[in-house]
Amino acid sequence: MEQHQFDYKKQSQFFVNNIVESAIRVGLLFILIVWSFGIVKPFLIPVLWGAIIAVALMPLTLKLEALFKGRRGLAATMIALIGITLFVVPFVLFTISLIEAIEGISTTISSGTFKIPGPTEKVAEVPIIGQQLFDIWQLFSTNLEKAFTRFLPQLTSGITALASLVGSSIVSVLMFVISLFISAAFMAHASSISQSINALSIRIAGNSGAEWTSLCTATIRSVLLGVVGVACIQALLVGIGVFAIGLPAAGLVTVLVLLLAIAQLPALLVVAPVIAYVYSIHDTTTATIFTVWSLLAGLSDNFLKPLLMGRGLDIPMPVILIGAIGGMIVSGLLGLFIGPVVLAIWYQLFITWMHESESATESKEQANATDQPPLSEGASLPPKL
Repeated sequence: MEQHQFDYKKQSQFFVNNIVESAIRVGLLFILIVWSFGIVKPFLIPVLWGAIIAVALMPLTLKLEALFKGRRGLAATMIALIGITLFVVPFVLFTISLIEAIEGISTTISSGTFKIPGPTEKVAEVPIIGQQLFDIWQLFSTNLEKAFTRFLPQLTSGITALASLVGSSIVSVLMFVISLFISAAFMAHASSISQSINALSIRIAGNSGAEWTSLCTATIRSVLLGVVGVACIQALLVGIGVFAIGLPAAGLVTVLVLLLAIAQLPALLVVAPVIAYVYSIHDTTTATIFTVWSLLAGLSDNFLKPLLMGRGLDIPMPVILIGAIGGMIVSGLLGLFIGPVVLAIWYQLFITWMHESESATESKEQANATDQPPLSEGASLPPKL
């Protein structure tokens, strides 16, 4: 009896010691994970953007690699530098022109010679908003002080929003430049990185891991084509209209439409004021033709995205579109790419689970049919109760 109690106490103490040691190990591991995440958190978004850009531009890198006789690092660096030039130069030119315009307006207002020209009657003919726009414009042209007093809250909030937009835009540009350099490093070592990711995916998800890795790659490229590709087409259509009409700031308007479209904001934010301006300087027929063209260009993303987004994938277009829009709402521009990937994987899991359920049901039915002994000649089925 005493021996049995001694063994029981020894087992209980051993069990408690194991629990305490396991809890300490899990706690230390949790602390290490939290600490490590805090260290890498500032670099997480640039690395994710670098990975997305690398996945999207890898086909172009492979083509340049052939031209550079197999020097993939040089091809990746060249693409990164071209991307930085194409993105940074228009932003710098836009910022300089905006600062110069603000300085010019400030100087003119300080000198007391600032005067806004009055609107023409054609402004009032603009559909829906014409008369209201005419009245506001007329007030600013005749009594600037009264107009500023009346619209001071709106002007203050607008200036604050503009300053915040400029500040966030500068940070975004710097982040994009860093992401492009990271993407160049990813593309230069794409083979080894791809092997490591495939091995990790197979380790986590089994045999389906490699298939999911390919699915993620195709989804990112599809979303990029549906976002950046549509944005370029939209900006091109709007640019054709503003250059054809002879708008003084046609280039600036085209760049603004491109940036808004990439950020998933409606191009009509830029197009609508331009339409009102064109009505004030051109005849009604010309302005109406320009309006129809600009509205079609500004709304073209509504039918271009379903055509371009989701191409080359077995995932239905609504899944990709819902993932892009939902990801954009939850996580901003980065969620635009992560959202479709997450929903695509879940959709693939659901389809796989459905097929496995159907296969299991069919196998069970076949097994039942095989296990049932055949009826001998002359035998009859038992009567039903």
